[in-house]
Amino acid sequence: MIYDLEDRISTPVLETDIEIAAPNWTPDGSALIVNGGGSLFWVDLDAPELLEIDTGLCINLNNDHGLSPDGETLYFSDHTYGHGAIIWRQSLDGDADPEQVTEKRPSWFHGISPNGQWICYTGVREGLFGIYVAASDGSGEHCVIEGGHHYDGPDFSADGEWIWFNSDRTGASELWRVRLDGSGLERMTQDAMVNWFPHPAPEGDAVVYLAYPEGTVGHPPMMHVELRLWRPGHPSDTLVTLTGGQGTINVPSWSPDGGAFAYVEYAD
Repeated sequence: MIYDLEDRISTPVLETDIEIAAPNWTPDGSALIVNGGGSLFWVDLDAPELLEIDTGLCINLNNDHGLSPDGETLYFSDHTYGHGAIIWRQSLDGDADPEQVTEKRPSWFHGISPNGQWICYTGVREGLFGIYVAASDGSGEHCVIEGGHHYDGPDFSADGEWIWFNSDRTGASELWRVRLDGSGLERMTQDAMVNWFPHPAPEGDAVVYLAYPEGTVGHPPMMHVELRLWRPGHPSDTLVTLTGGQGTINVPSWSPDGGAFAYVEYAD
């Protein structure tokens, strides 16, 4: 599905029996990338069908994936080798084998900075969940925030200076942001919903995110959920009510111009 912010309507792109998840929009605006059944697929918006992307020996991908700003490099998390996800990258055209990015596991990819220099991801180190940043080749991993709570869903702000994420550090999961050096921690939502996976628009200050009903634990699939829009100085605005959750909008899915975003809705 594609939601247009100006028209405030959703338009179906593709219906399939394959359980797909987590759309990314390509930087040129021509296609979406989704995952399903351990694979990644290309969906051309002019002729939508699932075209499998060759990821070499990585055959157990999950719904944590994304593209570099120039659209040439694909990042993804894969569970093929051992226990716990590792982040890999490869050229989108598939001309080269995937290259391992992170050494430590588990590491779940979530976003890449607007200048393409940094990636952000969720990791578990010594039993603690945390938000991590590293160079785009995986070097220089450093923890932005961690502790005895759940930290997940990181994504970069449009100016690249902030990382938005969700955490239950004050009880139910809410949206937060923090600078890349770990300073300036700020809570961005405070309501009765259970809020996950914030994605700042590529321009401006808007953030789309997934909201579960009060009392939801974790981020389960097949729930009655909302897609909401956060803007500074305004209450969050419910854009879509749907059946979804895990898989609906796990990773960045904004159109290049910020006028629309993609998401997955599931049949009841």
